Amino acid sequence: MYRLALLLLVSLLASSFVYAAEDFPGRTHNKYKNVPYIELNDLHSRLANVTIVDVRSAFEFNTLKIKSAINIPVAFDTFEDEVKKLHAKTKKTLVFYCNGHTCMKSYAAAQRAKEAGLDDVLAFDAGIFDWTKAHPDQAVLLGQSPVNIGDLIPKKKLKARMLDPDKFSDMATQDQSKTLVIDIRDKFQRAGVGFFPGMERWTSLNDMDKLYMHVKKAAAKNKTIYIYDEVGKQVRWLQYALERLGVKNYYFMSDGARGYYKMIAKAP
Repeated sequence: MYRLALLLLVSLLASSFVYAAEDFPGRTHNKYKNVPYIELNDLHSRLANVTIVDVRSAFEFNTLKIKSAINIPVAFDTFEDEVKKLHAKTKKTLVFYCNGHTCMKSYAAAQRAKEAGLDDVLAFDAGIFDWTKAHPDQAVLLGQSPVNIGDLIPKKKLKARMLDPDKFSDMATQDQSKTLVIDIRDKFQRAGVGFFPGMERWTSLNDMDKLYMHVKKAAAKNKTIYIYDEVGKQVRWLQYALERLGVKNYYFMSDGARGYYKMIAKAP
């Protein structure tokens, strides 16, 4: 009986570990095997003793953030210099976070910080949504805190605006006088290559004035706006802005640029 109970316990622990590994891929990623992470409850209990760094774009940060966080986008060339200055000023452990479980920016930021000579760093891979739902009083949504969880745009509303890459491409290129395509990937993700030459505009979420200009011009001309990012996740933040601006006709590419590459690879 004891041996049976022990075997069941081991089995449960093993299955829990597999689930954790799948749910938080950064924890088992070979590239980040030397990057330590911090759990949600642990971070909350240590708030006074850490410096939290949001490594997403300024736009994402200004939409929804951890209340005490400082924004240093990992896409910036000056990232290492800025985090070293911050650490020298605060003398506290730096905790990097981004969107959620599968977002690797928190790990990439911690890795870059370690390579720059900082060892006192952690990745918070549960991300901003888990944090907001658990601690709405320690989060800020569009300048408001505590966050009303009901104000978070549900996934089904985002899904309703998603088109698979093939349909996105067909609809976006049917009539250029009635459509506008916008690539919002950052310069590292884009690497100078867009999918719709001569038809699209490029502006990352780090340049919201330019993005708003394109969106407002298109909306004024009743154009349908087609927007894509790297993996179909950054657009969820843009949806808050589009809804606030009253834009009615817009769509996103599901799985983003990576989904588009996969579609091309499968083409006969």
